[in-house]
Amino acid sequence: MFKKIALFLLLLIAGVYLYNASWFSFHTPSGSPKYIAHRGVHQTYHRNNLTNETCTAERIDTPSHAFLENTIASMQTAFEAGADIVELDVHPTIDNKLAVFHDWTVDCRTNGSGITRSHSLAQLKALDIGYGYTADGGKTFPLRGTGIGALPELEEVFRALPGKKFLINFKERELRSAELLEEKLEKNPQWKEQVWAVYGASAPTWHISDNAEHIAGFDKQRTKACLKNYVALGWTGYVPKDCRGTVIGVPSNYTWAIWGWPHKFQQRLEAYGSEIIASGAFKSQGAGEGIDTLEQLSALPDNFNGYIWTNKIEVVGPSSKEPN
Repeated sequence: MFKKIALFLLLLIAGVYLYNASWFSFHTPSGSPKYIAHRGVHQTYHRNNLTNETCTAERIDTPSHAFLENTIASMQTAFEAGADIVELDVHPTIDNKLAVFHDWTVDCRTNGSGITRSHSLAQLKALDIGYGYTADGGKTFPLRGTGIGALPELEEVFRALPGKKFLINFKERELRSAELLEEKLEKNPQWKEQVWAVYGASAPTWHISDNAEHIAGFDKQRTKACLKNYVALGWTGYVPKDCRGTVIGVPSNYTWAIWGWPHKFQQRLEAYGSEIIASGAFKSQGAGEGIDTLEQLSALPDNFNGYIWTNKIEVVGPSSKEPN
């Protein structure tokens, strides 16, 4: 009896393994991976002891270029380097514009002060958004003076980069950003094709996703719920509701727990209208890490053709265009 039970369990384990083996799949990936350039080509920074209050402009790596995040020049360069999508951040202004800028306040990066959304667009454009960047603890500020007038409004981005696709990060929890975006898309339907997806604050994200056809939305809560439920039930082939019709990012240090990663997992989610993003390792103080080196890129499974989240499109993007 014991041998029969052991044999049954062995066969069950083997069956579950084969059923979820990425290599044992009818889904044959084709095409190349697609890159999401986080903030365009930008100044990266170290993440030691990083908190929500940290001014990241004060801890940048020694600059290898002069581009500033969320500017049209940085986005154009990202697309030229191989980005398929550029991620950008938006805040509403007091004159009902959508400023493309990351921080909740302007104190860290600029020569101004105060909450970003408490300014008019003209006030924000008058700031030097390269003012606060330093790689040596404040001894030098190599980008100071280069960012005056460089902060764009979202419409400027669409007009300057027609046909390009963007992932829009809502920084404000209220609905005003979503309503302003909705208004822009209604007046300019051609821009709808440029919004690949929206994410960030839940209320504006789901307002757009629920009301704008073909624009997916995702947030941290739904992503965590999807991955938690899939880890528990995915071995059966079941795709939880939180994984459907959305975009799911998978950190590199958690892929071992994802049934069928990557090809079978991707096949299952695609059947329910979802996309997957491969990102860098998740750490308690490391949200936003990407696939930023050629070594990290080479560690991805062969034939991976989902999306890749990167902070260094200028490093990893060109390598995908090189002949093997």
